[in-house]
Amino acid sequence: MPKIGEPVLTSDVQKFFENTIIDVPESEAMPEFWEPEAPTLKTTDEEPLVSLKHSRIKTLNCYWEAGWKNALEGSWLRESVAEKLYCIAEGLPERWGLGIFDAWRPLALQSELFKAACEDPEIPEELFAEPSNDPFTPPPHLTGGAVDLTFTVDDIPLAPGSGFDDVTSAARANFLEETPGYAREFRRFLYWTMRSHDFIVFEPEWWHFEFGTRRWGSLTGQTAKFGVSGPF
Repeated sequence: MPKIGEPVLTSDVQKFFENTIIDVPESEAMPEFWEPEAPTLKTTDEEPLVSLKHSRIKTLNCYWEAGWKNALEGSWLRESVAEKLYCIAEGLPERWGLGIFDAWRPLALQSELFKAACEDPEIPEELFAEPSNDPFTPPPHLTGGAVDLTFTVDDIPLAPGSGFDDVTSAARANFLEETPGYAREFRRFLYWTMRSHDFIVFEPEWWHFEFGTRRWGSLTGQTAKFGVSGPF
C-alpha cells in the first residue's frame, strides 16, 4: 500500500547548494501566518483546467509514482493559475525552474489520501482536507486553484528542510525562520516569489500554494471564485 510522503523525489537543499557555485537569492523574513475559516462560495467561475506544459516546469507525478489507486499522470490547473506559474518560471534566475508535486486532484484521490491520513495517528488531521463534491465547499485541490510545488535547479527538484508531504512540524512554512542557512533562504525565496503573484501559502506545508480558493479569499480579502472542477 502506498505511504504518504513516499517516494522521495527531491534532493536536500543544504547538500545541493554546498556543492554548487550558485546561491539562493536573498529574501525578506516570512511574516506570521494564520489559518482562516474558509467560507462557502457564493458564485463559481467556470474557467477551464489546462494541462501544465512549460520548458521550465517539471511535473513530478508524486502520487502516480507512489502507486495511489486514483492518482492520474500529469498536472492540471485553472488556466489563470497555470499562466501565473508560466510567468513565475520565466522570471526565475538562470538554471532555476519549478517542480510540481501535485495540482488538481480528483475527488477519488482526495478521499483515498484522507482515509489514509485518518488511519495514521502520526498525521495531523488538518493536513488533508475532507473530501466534498459540493461545488460551494470543495477541498482546495479539487478546484484547480491549489498547487504543491518547489524550485528546481538544473532540473533537480529540491527540498528545504523537509520533503513533500512531511507530516511533522518541520514542514511548516516558517519553521526555519530562526535557523540560518540555505534551506531557510530557499523557503523565503519560494514564499515571496509565489506571494508576488498573489498566491497564499498553507501554513502547515511550505510547498502548498493557492489562488482563487476559499482560503485564498479569506486571507486576501478578495472574492473566492473556484469551485469543483475537472479536466475531462
